[in-house]
Amino acid sequence: RVAIPFDSLNPHLVNALVATEDVRYYKHSGIDFWALLRVGVKTVILQQSSSGGGSTLTQQLAKQLYSGRNFEDVGKLGFYFRLFYYKMKEWLTAVRLERSYTKEEILAMYLNEYDFIYGAHGVEAAAQTYFGKFQTELTIEEAAMLVGMLKNAVLYNPLRYPDNAMSRRN
Repeated sequence: RVAIPFDSLNPHLVNALVATEDVRYYKHSGIDFWALLRVGVKTVILQQSSSGGGSTLTQQLAKQLYSGRNFEDVGKLGFYFRLFYYKMKEWLTAVRLERSYTKEEILAMYLNEYDFIYGAHGVEAAAQTYFGKFQTELTIEEAAMLVGMLKNAVLYNPLRYPDNAMSRRN
């Protein structure tokens, strides 16, 4: 992992990240209540399974900072209690992160923290692993491909599943 400060991040990465993961990133304080409302309506009322996520980039960073969630050996009710517990933890952490760091520092932490698999921890290592270049040299398409991997690094792995990666990138 090579930690890259925000001012050294490729603008294509930053733009793709905000556009894909949290379009209102600069307008909330760690929790996007409009996104939560959208997910609630689409999931609960309309019963749509693909309603999109309600987590902000800051919440996703908070989730990365905690070691894995554990839903083993719990029934359906236990699953929902644990999910609620983990979400509350993430929300509190997200608010604390937003109070302690600038938006730019949070974006840099997020991109530096993510595990892109194959030992590529952080966006600099990912750029070198997948494209053989520094992240500052990435094209728009390459930056979008790495940002696409943030949803699921295995499923959108451009080396193993190039069609999935290309579709997600586009």
